[in-house]
Amino acid sequence: MGFRLPVAVGAGVGWLRRFAATAPGAIGGVAVLTIALCLVTGLVGANQLGDKLTQRDTLLNRTEPLADAAQRLYVALSAADATAATAFLSAGIEPADVRAHYQQSLADAAAALADATAGADDAMTRQVLARIAADLPAYTGMVEAARANNRQGYPVGSAYLHEASTLMQNSLLPNAERLTGARFAAVRDQERALTGPPLLTVALLLLTLLACLACSLILLRRTNRRVNLGVLAAACAVLLAGLWVTGAGLAASATVDTGPGGATNRFDNLSRARILAQQARSDETQELVTRGEITAIEDKYKAHSDELRALLTSSLAKDSTAWPEFNGWVESHGKQVAAYQAANYPAAVEQAIGGGRDASASRFTHLDSALQTNITQIRGDVRDDVDTGGGFFLVGPEGALVLLLVAAGAVAAGIWPRLEEYL
Repeated sequence: MGFRLPVAVGAGVGWLRRFAATAPGAIGGVAVLTIALCLVTGLVGANQLGDKLTQRDTLLNRTEPLADAAQRLYVALSAADATAATAFLSAGIEPADVRAHYQQSLADAAAALADATAGADDAMTRQVLARIAADLPAYTGMVEAARANNRQGYPVGSAYLHEASTLMQNSLLPNAERLTGARFAAVRDQERALTGPPLLTVALLLLTLLACLACSLILLRRTNRRVNLGVLAAACAVLLAGLWVTGAGLAASATVDTGPGGATNRFDNLSRARILAQQARSDETQELVTRGEITAIEDKYKAHSDELRALLTSSLAKDSTAWPEFNGWVESHGKQVAAYQAANYPAAVEQAIGGGRDASASRFTHLDSALQTNITQIRGDVRDDVDTGGGFFLVGPEGALVLLLVAAGAVAAGIWPRLEEYL
C-alpha cells in the first residue's frame, strides 16, 4: 500500500502547487528564494573572507615565528656540539672565546626552545619539545664531564664527549630537524589557505546571479516588463561582490608566491642550508676528536657539503657573499684532511680550529654569518608578502555582507510593487 500524506497536509501541498502556478505565486516564490540566497551568500562570504584575515594574523603572529624558532633551535644545538668539539681539540683550558661561543650557543638554544614551546599546540610538537628539553641537560652534563677530564689530561674525556655527541646526533638534532620540517610545512599550508579561492562563496555568488536571472525571466513572462530595476540592482551588487572576492584572491596569490622560486621556499631552503652547514662543521671537528679512521665521517661531510652547495645554487645569487666563504671553507677542509692523512695531527687541528683567516673555523664563521644575513632578509620578505597579501582581504567580510544585504533589499524593493498589482 503506497504512502499517503495526511488529509490536511495533502490539502496544503495542493494549495501551494496551485498558488505557485499563479503569477503572484511564481513571482513571490522566486523572490523569496533569491533573497534567501543573497543572505546566505553574504553570511558565508563574510565568514570565509574573515578566515583569510585570521590566516594572515596566525601566520604572522604564530606559525612563521615558530618556524624561525625551530631553525634557530637546530642551529644553536648544532653550533654547541661543534664548539664543544673545538674546545676539546684545544687541549687543556680552552680559549675564552671558544667557551663563550659554546655558552652563547646553549643560551640561544634555550631561548629558541622557549619560543617554540610557547606556541606548541599539537601533540607532535609537544612530544618533540619535551624530548629536547629532557636531553639537553644530559648533553651539557656529559660535555662538562668531558671538559673536566680533558683539562686534567684524562683520556676518558674523549669518551664523555663521544657520548654527548652521540646524544646530540641521534636524538637532539633529529628531533629539532623534525620540528623544523613540520613548522615550515605549516607555513606553506597556511599560505595556501590564505591565497586559495573561497570556493563556496564563489559558487554561492554564481548561484545567486542565476537566481537573479531566473527572477528576471519570470517577471518578463508574468508581467511583460523587460527590466526590473530592483532585480537589476541586486544582480549588479552580487556581480560587484564576485569581482571583489575574485580580485582580492588573485592579488593575494600574486603577492604570496608559494612556488619553487617564492620567498617561503627560499626561506626554507636557506634555513636548511644553514642546518647542513652546521652538520658539516660538526663532521669535520668530529674527524679530529676520534683520531682514527675518518672515511665514514668524511663521507658524511661530503654528503652534507654537496647538498649544501645544491641549496645555495638554487637559493642564492652567484654574487652572494656566502659563495666565497663556502668555497674557502671547502678548500680549508681539504687542507685539514690532507694534513691528517699525512699524520700531521697538530697541523690538522690548527687548520680546523686555528684563528687564521683561511682556517676552517674562520671560514665557517663567515659563512654562517652570511647565511644568517640572507635568512633574515628573506624572512622579512616572507612576512611582508603575507602581510600585503592578506591586506587585500581587509574590509572584505564587511563589504561582501553589505553588498549582499543591498542585493536582498533591492530584490524585495523591486518585486514588492509587482506583487501589489495582484492584491
